[in-house]
Amino acid sequence: MADRTGRGAFVLGADSGGSGLRIALARADDGAPSRPPAIRTSSEPVRTGSAGIDAAHLVSQLLPAAWELLREAEADGLAAVCIGAAGMASLGDELRARLPGALTEAFGACHLALAADAVTAYAGALGQRPGAVVAAGTGLIALGTDLTAAGGWRRADGWGHLLGDCGSGAWIGRAGLEAALRAYDGRPGGSPALLARAEAEFGPAGGLPGALYPRSDRPAVLASFAPQVAGCAAGGDPVAAGILHDAARHIADAAAAVCPPGGRPEVALTGGLLRTGEPLLGPVRTALTERLPYAVQETAAGSPLDGALTIAGALAAGRLILPADDKLLQITRPVG
Repeated sequence: MADRTGRGAFVLGADSGGSGLRIALARADDGAPSRPPAIRTSSEPVRTGSAGIDAAHLVSQLLPAAWELLREAEADGLAAVCIGAAGMASLGDELRARLPGALTEAFGACHLALAADAVTAYAGALGQRPGAVVAAGTGLIALGTDLTAAGGWRRADGWGHLLGDCGSGAWIGRAGLEAALRAYDGRPGGSPALLARAEAEFGPAGGLPGALYPRSDRPAVLASFAPQVAGCAAGGDPVAAGILHDAARHIADAAAAVCPPGGRPEVALTGGLLRTGEPLLGPVRTALTERLPYAVQETAAGSPLDGALTIAGALAAGRLILPADDKLLQITRPVG
């Protein structure tokens, strides 16, 4: 394959999460990948085993898609690759040990970034500017940085639906179902509107524990009820509206915990919870203004996959200023 513009013109980004693997190839110009990138997707999530994220399984999905994208682009190599993966911080030891060698063997010497999905979410939302990003979907994690090596990354929450993820889709859904069961029991704090929606979605209220507790995908099932909470709030249900206001305060608390002090840092929210709409986003804007009056609220510029391409492009151009970190953002540069 002949690369008409040179080996250094292309960067590869990947986003691995619970819904599968997305891979994108873009031409990088002065550290900024061009748009739109060419994308391939796999709906099969990368496996996680006793050793953490399965590096061989990721490579088996990544390489065929990458080669296909390179052939279509008439490119013979890559300047940089960024792999963003859910669980990288705590489950990524095998990836950090095996991916640099596997990708060097496949593509030759190139720059490589292995990033937690929160880091690629940050880069997709704010690029390389100081601030805080709350990535909120089924779960929730906040990440912030002042872009200095001394400051590094600040992280809050991301502890899972049993111990944290406060304000997330799973948290909102669980709170909504609790309010439904309170109404079913006749206890204070219940919502007949949420009870009706819960029974329409899951069947008789008395069967909810049996329907939910054995599920291995319980967080996703809980999160699937969050839009029903938002719908009830939009319809004037005070209990549902109270749940969303509590979620907004949790989101603002997470952002405040990681946002760098002083100056005018930017704050953005990204992730599937944005689709909940104004019943949540209105209270979030208010809560952020109260907790972080000195920060600038921004709309996320792009997705975690865009963030992976942003990191790869900046790395290829020698302009990456996001803090390196052994767990959150590991950088491998070509030798020689």
